Amino acid sequence: MSARPFSAQDLPDLSGKVIVITGANSGIGFEAARALARASAHVVLACRNLTSAGESAERIRGEHPSAHVEISELDLASLASVRAFADRFTEGHERLDVLINNAGVMALPYKKTADGFEMQFGTNHLGHFALTGLLLPLLEKSAPARVVTVSSIAHQMGTIDFDDLQHEKSYQKWLAYGQSKLANLLFAYELDRRLRKRNVDVRSVACHPGYASTNLQYAAPKMSGSSFGLRMWQSFNGLIAQPAESGALPTLYSAVSDDAQGGDFIGPDGFMGMAGAPKKASSTAKSHDEALAARLWDVSEQLTGVSFG
Repeated sequence: MSARPFSAQDLPDLSGKVIVITGANSGIGFEAARALARASAHVVLACRNLTSAGESAERIRGEHPSAHVEISELDLASLASVRAFADRFTEGHERLDVLINNAGVMALPYKKTADGFEMQFGTNHLGHFALTGLLLPLLEKSAPARVVTVSSIAHQMGTIDFDDLQHEKSYQKWLAYGQSKLANLLFAYELDRRLRKRNVDVRSVACHPGYASTNLQYAAPKMSGSSFGLRMWQSFNGLIAQPAESGALPTLYSAVSDDAQGGDFIGPDGFMGMAGAPKKASSTAKSHDEALAARLWDVSEQLTGVSFG
């Protein structure tokens, strides 16, 4: 890693590269998309809300008229939508250089996906697991390529409860969020191990943004109608959080830096990993448990019906 901190200005010329970013209509996903488009990549904003995605794409084009940006509908809380997106993408594109699994939900009131999964586990982990499996053949064809999976420092409180993966017996929203973010790391590390065994030139890199001010914090209080919760997060974001543009740096570093290797976990270098320049970070021993990762992988294939072959 260079002595000078990495910034969005350090992105290389990405002409000809095709990059998919889930949840790219706002927050760190949007900031990553904007920076990558500025570097001449062809960026696909894969989003549930096409109206918001279209507005974000126009904002990027307004700043960079030559930007190559497209939008495509993707609802990670629906396996049918995931498959439809993958089908459209593979039919319309000859390559995929980077898949950034960014979209996520946090600490929601209990809710299920279209397929009956707990919303946070279903969206944050299972949706991205299925998407990666469906797009992996195109990533391999485009090698060298990368899969970047955005986790969180909240993985530290995560536990994979195979007896109640969908939290139907007991639901605590923060523990459910922690489980989904631990699942992201277990998946990213296990994917790296499997790609290495097959000698495939696709890097699986995990990252986390630290604490960045985005709409992610506001979704749960708005959904539950908590004005106190909304005011609390607004205060936290104003006093503590780094801008979303800074929170996107670990994602960008993971996507393009030669120093970001498969199996790495990239996060901010500041106090408690909350903010700062991207560097290699550490994760819990549980996230490196290979037996746990293999079991989660098998269960995820069964639940999604997507096999990586």
